[in-house]
Amino acid sequence: MRKLLNIIPVSDLRKDAANILKRLRKNPDPLVITQRGRAAAVIIGVEAYEKSEHDKELLRLLAKGDKEVEIGEGYDLDTVLAEADLLLDKEQ
Repeated sequence: MRKLLNIIPVSDLRKDAANILKRLRKNPDPLVITQRGRAAAVIIGVEAYEKSEHDKELLRLLAKGDKEVEIGEGYDLDTVLAEADLLLDKEQ
């Protein structure tokens, strides 16, 4: 896991929410919000969130495929690659 460098107190978020949201749109790194000196929440931009969800779905599909291969089910490589190409095209 990468080191979290973007840390701000909740009071800064309250005072300058618009600029902090602008910062999140420009920078895909998560922003840690602290309260009383301790991490309380993490905020990420919409694009970073969507990419994260997409990546999780791909990993879920790969894990499902591994299980199918273990039990002798599944699809041939050409079919899998064609489906992967479709998923990647949706991303762009």
